[in-house]
Amino acid sequence: MNFSSRQQRIVIIGNGMVGHHFVEQLVNSEYNCHITVLSGESRLAYDRVYLSSYFSGKTAEDLALTDEKTYQDWGVKAVTNAWVSNIDRENQVVTTKAGGTYEYDTLILATGSYPFVPPIPGNDQEHCLVYRTIEDLEAISASASQSKVGVVVGGGLLGLEAANALKQAGLDTHVVEFAPQLMAVQLDPMGGELLKDKIEALGVQVHTQKATECIEAGESCRYRMKFADGTHLETDLVLFSAGIRPSDQLAKEFGLVTGERGGIVIDNQCRTSDHNIYAIGECALWDKKIYGLVAPGYAMARTAVANIIGTEGEFTGFDMSTKLKLMGVEVGSIGDAHARTPGALSYTYHNQPEGVYKKLVVDANKALVLGAVLIGDTSDYDTLLQYALNSIALPESPEALILPSAGEKPLLGADALGDTATICSCHNVSKGDIVGAIDSGCCSVGDVKSCTKAATGCGGCAALLKNIVDSELEKRGVEVSKAICEHFDYSRQELYHLIQVGQIHTFEELLEKHGKGLGCDICKPAAGSIFASVWNDYILAKQHQPLQDTNDTYLGNMQKDGTYSIVPRVAGGEITPDKLILLGDVAKRYNLYTKITGGQRIDLFGARVEQLPAIWEELVAGGFETGHAYAKALRTVKSCVGSTWCRYGVQDSVTMAIDLENRYKGLRAPHKIKFAVSGCTRECAEAQGKDIGVIATEKGWNLYVCGNGGMKPRHADLFATDLDDATLVKYIDRVLMFYAKTADRLQRTSVWMENLEGGLEYLKSVVIEDSLGICAELEAQMQHITDTYQCEWKTTIESPEALKRFRQFVNSNETDSNIQFVAERDQIRPATKAEKFSAGKAIPVELV
Repeated sequence: MNFSSRQQRIVIIGNGMVGHHFVEQLVNSEYNCHITVLSGESRLAYDRVYLSSYFSGKTAEDLALTDEKTYQDWGVKAVTNAWVSNIDRENQVVTTKAGGTYEYDTLILATGSYPFVPPIPGNDQEHCLVYRTIEDLEAISASASQSKVGVVVGGGLLGLEAANALKQAGLDTHVVEFAPQLMAVQLDPMGGELLKDKIEALGVQVHTQKATECIEAGESCRYRMKFADGTHLETDLVLFSAGIRPSDQLAKEFGLVTGERGGIVIDNQCRTSDHNIYAIGECALWDKKIYGLVAPGYAMARTAVANIIGTEGEFTGFDMSTKLKLMGVEVGSIGDAHARTPGALSYTYHNQPEGVYKKLVVDANKALVLGAVLIGDTSDYDTLLQYALNSIALPESPEALILPSAGEKPLLGADALGDTATICSCHNVSKGDIVGAIDSGCCSVGDVKSCTKAATGCGGCAALLKNIVDSELEKRGVEVSKAICEHFDYSRQELYHLIQVGQIHTFEELLEKHGKGLGCDICKPAAGSIFASVWNDYILAKQHQPLQDTNDTYLGNMQKDGTYSIVPRVAGGEITPDKLILLGDVAKRYNLYTKITGGQRIDLFGARVEQLPAIWEELVAGGFETGHAYAKALRTVKSCVGSTWCRYGVQDSVTMAIDLENRYKGLRAPHKIKFAVSGCTRECAEAQGKDIGVIATEKGWNLYVCGNGGMKPRHADLFATDLDDATLVKYIDRVLMFYAKTADRLQRTSVWMENLEGGLEYLKSVVIEDSLGICAELEAQMQHITDTYQCEWKTTIESPEALKRFRQFVNSNETDSNIQFVAERDQIRPATKAEKFSAGKAIPVELV
């Protein structure tokens, strides 16, 4: 057929991650066609990989991969709630239940999969749910708010993700698995057993070899699950995550060939039995295999696009290796993890005290890597994966790749990879693509990411990408600089040591000895932060004030209308009635908008610069002090009520939170720091989403480090268990001061950890084993910070010189009566108090 007279019509049924990737690839190809997307859901494509982040604060908008405007800009017609009722293959027309008809020349089935629910009597009750879509998450959240106990049926990858979601929702969580172990597809029995132990240590109970016979009314909970072995388990919520089934109903109904056990049969070009119809993603069956990960679906999408536009391409299978973190537990699986290849040999390393298990599978000649299993430590994953994918010859002693006692480990450098080596499997980016991007002008990791999309999918290849970019730039004579800016040829860590060892107290002295020029907006705040971390001087002292940004200069957060917010410290969230009354009185007197923060404090918005000292004076007199909400410093230590009030509490989390906040409240760092203390494993304070998280156990405290809930949420890592109070504080001292010494500027603890060579194990060796011999120094430095703490509000209101900064006029305490802050009129209806504030309560108007 000749399409030269008109655009080819391409219709895509399904707008999940794979369907959207197909659209994106087709648009980028600039192929002359008309694209129509039919989405069965009420929204366009979103990221299913990070669904569990919904329970840690992410919204549907945060998870969105596209929007209507983007599709409009691309010239793509997108229809939501478009469930297809008919495919007329002869006339090439698709009809939806709503009556829409769409002609096609090429049809793409990207219908994905649906969750498998075992045929268990009672599985259709109100609080028996599945974990697949955003609507499912909303239903889970609603059910969890009425529940105390939750059970996930299924111990595979998706099941453990679902268990994590229930745990984040605050439920006592159980996992029920029919097989003898968790993640039976990816892990061998020993790896599965270790994973079970680690997950149970985090407060999730695992029940393997359990066949559920029925779900009936419970006694202590809403339901009772009865098992074939005669035991039972009571729960309020049942979440099925027992695998997926391909959504192939349309294919079956309208005559396409499907597999015996489901799935739309495709060839190497991703064509179905109808030459004009392609199938991609989890609905497609290639070589009798259904691929349940997003990366193979992306590869199918690229193959289909290539054949549509005439450049040809083949899908010949996909490596299903995976590296992930489940509830803070590192898990990696590569290739033939079960050593099923004839003649395969295995090397294993099991460090039970540290909870680390590694298995390396090689061929009979000990020449090539066939597979691997990694539990508790996936630092070797990238190396082993590249050995496996690129058939790199093994060293003389293959065990050296995983065994720390086998001598120096042969590390895989960027130069050992050929140009065809796949670096980013999500977007099919090879080393050659990266080298080509650098040859075309890319000169940083960010440039290469933008050009190739490498490391913008799951992000697992980010470290390897950086190594390749640095190596290639160095080959071209480009210096890979660690300089903080043009004025200092040093990294932040090097500046820290220069300041500390050289006893340097001012920026002028630092410039004179180690820099050049006058400084800039990069090096000045960085140096100011380092001076505060090392010497803990008053930040508005004459020699330090020019180094501070706007918020630090005025000891408050500037808002978009030019006013400031005031956040007094409320250690551990504990506050007296008198202090609550004082905050209310101050807010009324100065007409401030009040808001409870996520860190259990009260934020007062709308204060003008000249009002700040007067407000601080009232608050300080009432027993408050600065909460450092404006600073790269400790913000809050969140806590639950713990054993004081809660019937589940096993330790006094409130007292511990108050003690920790009071100890570290003066610490300035490369970035803001947040703590939380939970009184039991129900985790109501959300400690595992904080830079420092503390969770009570029957024997003491479990310490978690380097999590955050920011732009890129990261679960904290379990660092040490069952600590007494003194040891807990000692370890936190060391971790925080080591972070302050070694992190890059504006680097969160989570990113710092990811960039530490050796990661968590290295940090443990420094902090717990004192491998660098610096622990005494770290503790002494932290004690100095604690001993020299000062409330910056109090210091400021006691300093006539400092108060001059908060005047409207340099030489007078008077205010300008011609400047007033007034509210905009609401033209539609009377506004609420919050609406009045957000609509512009503090808009300056000059009266003449």
